[in-house]
Formats: sequence, structure tokens, C-alpha cells
Amino acid sequence: MAELPPRRRIRDVELMRALAHPLRTALLTYLMSVGPRTASECAEAVDSSASNCSWHLRQLAQWGLVERVEAADGRERPWRATPVGLEIGKPDRDPAVRAAQVAATGAWLSEDEVLTQRYLDMLDDLEPEWRDASTVNHYALRLTAAELDELNEKIDALVRPYTATIRKDAPAGALVVHANWRSFPWIDASGKTNP
Repeated sequence: MAELPPRRRIRDVELMRALAHPLRTALLTYLMSVGPRTASECAEAVDSSASNCSWHLRQLAQWGLVERVEAADGRERPWRATPVGLEIGKPDRDPAVRAAQVAATGAWLSEDEVLTQRYLDMLDDLEPEWRDASTVNHYALRLTAAELDELNEKIDALVRPYTATIRKDAPAGALVVHANWRSFPWIDASGKTNP
């Protein structure tokens, strides 16, 4: 199998703070999912205005996360995401860096919730085969930290070749599918972990 393009590692605190903006997160998620789109197409997809999307796309461009590409029809030039994925890294020891990581991760999780709710809202409109193939699973696993790290790496290795902007051999009828894997110690409402 060919080597997959790497995720972009984000280490800059200011960039993490910029990524904590919900519209920027939505725009970047959309472009990383579907490929090049105009600001108008982005606006429709993320429920914003074209001018607002255009402004935030320019902000993302300053960080090198999106760029303009040539238009096929010579009209409005589309934007495309430059990374095929982002990695914020393990929680940093520096509280300022960790706070920026938490803010950016919180924005991504909020976008994930929006996408999940849209799926649930549109469930009855999906073709039966897509309704049957879709799933939302929850597990309570008992693992060591090393086992959790290994499991996450195996899941990433299994899923990553299917990434929408990486996969070039998708068969006819393939759609962009939102998928996620969340894994962390289960913490109850009182703040306790449960061994």
C-alpha cells in the first residue's frame, strides 16, 4: 500500500486559538471532506453567508490551511483545504498550550455534534442501504493506557486510507461519510474515574 500523506501537526498556540472558532472549524471540516468549493458553496453547507465564509477562509489561508485553486469555468475561484487531516497532539505540559489545545478540540467536538445531529434529523430521508450501513456505537472498554494508545493507532491505520481527500479509487456510489472515534477514560459526574 502506498504511504498516505501525513496529517498537519499543529503546534502554534495562535493557530490553535484560530481553529477554536466554530465557523473556521466547520469550513475546514467541509473542505477536508468534499474537496474544493467556492465561498458560496461553503456558505450553503455550513449555514452562513458567503461574505462571512470568504472572510474566515482568508483567515484560514493566512495559516496555510486553505488555498485558492483555479476555477474550471473561470468564475469564482474555489478554496481547498491543504491538509488531509490535523493533529493537535497530546495534551501539553504548558497550561497556555493545553488551553489552546482544549479550545481547538472543543470546536472540533462541537462540529462533530452538529454533523451527528444533522444525520439524525435526516435519517428518514436517507436511502435504506445508507440507513442500514450507518451506525452510532458506544463502548465501555477496560484498557491500560498502553492498550488504548495501541488501539487508537490500529483504528487510525484501518480508517485513514478511506479519507475522502486521500482515496482515489472510490467505487461509483461512494459518498463522503462522517466517522469518528472518541476514546478517553470514562469520568462520572463527580469527576471520578472508574477502574
